Amino acid sequence: MTNIKLNVLFKKMQKDDKKEVLMFHVLSDELPHADELLKMPGSIAILNVEESEAGDVGAEFVSIQRDNKKTVLKFNIKRDTEGKVSKLYSFAGTNVSLGLQPSQMTIDEFYEDDHEGIEYSVDDDGTVSVPEGQLSINDESETKLKVVK
Repeated sequence: MTNIKLNVLFKKMQKDDKKEVLMFHVLSDELPHADELLKMPGSIAILNVEESEAGDVGAEFVSIQRDNKKTVLKFNIKRDTEGKVSKLYSFAGTNVSLGLQPSQMTIDEFYEDDHEGIEYSVDDDGTVSVPEGQLSINDESETKLKVVK
C-alpha cells in the first residue's frame, strides 16, 4: 500500500445527521503523489492527521477537485465508534500533515451495519414479545428490531 503524506490546510469539518465531512486544501501549484491521489476518490481511505491523537480513521474519499490555486480533498466519515473524529475538531482551520493510504475495505463494507438486530414478534393486541435471554431491561446498547413472522 502506498503511504501518501501531504502538508494541507484542514479547511473545514462539519457534521450532518449521518456523517462528518472533512475538507483539506493542498495549497500548491503541484500536487504531490498526484497519480495515486487521482485513483482514490470513490474508495475508502485511511487518513491520519499527524498532529492529533485520533490515529488512523477510515473515511470515504468522496472527491478531489483541482484549480490553479489549490486542490480540495473531500472525505466522509459515517461512524465514529471509537470517538476519534472528535479529536480532530481542534485542528480544523490549521495547517496539518495528512497521511493517506488506500484501504482494503470496499464502500459497501464501510457502510454496512455492524449490528445484527433483535428478534421479536408483535401480538394481535400490539404487545411486543422478545425471546428469553436476548435482551434485558438493563441493556444499554442501541438496538434494532428484526421482525420474525
